[in-house]
Amino acid sequence: MNKNIQDFSQLWTEFFIETSFVIQHKLLTFNYFVVIFTYLLFVHQYAAAFEPDFVFPLENITIPQGRDATFTCVVNNLGGYRVSGETAQARVAWIKADAKAILAIHEHVITNNGRLSVTHNDYNTWTLVIKNVKMEDRGQYMCQVNTDPMKMQTAFLEVVIPPDIIYEETSGDMMVPEGGTAKLVCKARGFPKPKVVWRRQDGREIIARNGQHGKSKVLAVEGDMLTLSKVTRSEMGGYMCIASNGVSVPPSVSKAIKLQVHFHPLIQVPNQLVGAPLGTDVTLVCNVEASPKAINYWTRENGEMIITNDRYLMKESDNSMYAVQMTLIIRALQKSDMGGYKCISKNSIGDAEGTIRLYAIFPISEMELQKKTKLLNKHNIHDESLSYEENESIGKGEENSETFYQKNGRVFKGLQTSDADFNIAQTSKISIFVLILSFITLTGYC
Repeated sequence: MNKNIQDFSQLWTEFFIETSFVIQHKLLTFNYFVVIFTYLLFVHQYAAAFEPDFVFPLENITIPQGRDATFTCVVNNLGGYRVSGETAQARVAWIKADAKAILAIHEHVITNNGRLSVTHNDYNTWTLVIKNVKMEDRGQYMCQVNTDPMKMQTAFLEVVIPPDIIYEETSGDMMVPEGGTAKLVCKARGFPKPKVVWRRQDGREIIARNGQHGKSKVLAVEGDMLTLSKVTRSEMGGYMCIASNGVSVPPSVSKAIKLQVHFHPLIQVPNQLVGAPLGTDVTLVCNVEASPKAINYWTRENGEMIITNDRYLMKESDNSMYAVQMTLIIRALQKSDMGGYKCISKNSIGDAEGTIRLYAIFPISEMELQKKTKLLNKHNIHDESLSYEENESIGKGEENSETFYQKNGRVFKGLQTSDADFNIAQTSKISIFVLILSFITLTGYC
């Protein structure tokens, strides 16, 4: 009997131990689920206790037309929030505020505009992208969360249009007569409205005239129209119309307008009396101003036109838009080359001519030098730099008459032809002793 009691006790002990283990395991499993459920309930209640909130303000955007614009809206605590206690989750919406048009809700575009798209990074950032921005996209944009009450933030999209010249409304190259008035017009479009500034293409100053006599020189003139009154030839050239409105790309645009000022030719002769020894090369020079471009040529005094050959070489060099230097080179000077030469300039408005008289100079003997020196001293002529201003009675000589000249400290004998009837008063610098010697020779005083 004792054995049976012992066996029963052992079986009961084993059963108790096994049963306790099973109960303990089930209790642990139950407690685990209770903890998980409690945690989920706590998280849900904790999240619901905080409303969605914007992390950063929505930033304004200024962008040139044709670029892409991106608005970024960052919202925290949106995932666990329920709208008014309902099961519906809060959503982010994009709205064009000034047009009161819903563009997108959460990740779906509502409007029928293929240039719009929305993205979400699965956390707290939503973006609205507008591709190839146009002027019609300009305005106020809103990022809105449908809380109760609703939360929102706005930003402005400024669309700028780079400046552009309206060529059909802008002046082309222009021609005015000297003394007339030129009105240059330059029209530009863009947003904001471009500012137009005028400058000379060569960097020189613009002459601005005020009233009858007042005038000033400025580097730039602002305005759609540039008015140039009483235009002179020096104002001829290119004028730049520059339009800008602060848009960085491109910063400005420009157009060049060429102004032509027309006038009849004007000739200036630096040296109207030129002397050179026989057998040498001599150069005759005339400076011509004309617009439009003139036809320039050389003739002898009798009207015979000179052409380029082995003895005559003609050149022209431009000094400015309207100024040309005419050059005639006579090689191996001969007696037959003595006399008058004319430089002639003709354009569609008029013509002009200048005259140069050419003479030969010869070294003289010591005896002749002493004789002429005594003659110079007799008439108290000492300064060879004195210039003669006016004496119309001197200017004609007999054929092959001898005239004496002093040059570089030496006295020369000159040969003057019978067609020497020219006005000495037009000569810029002629030594006075030359004139007196010529007078003495002509009158036979000595």
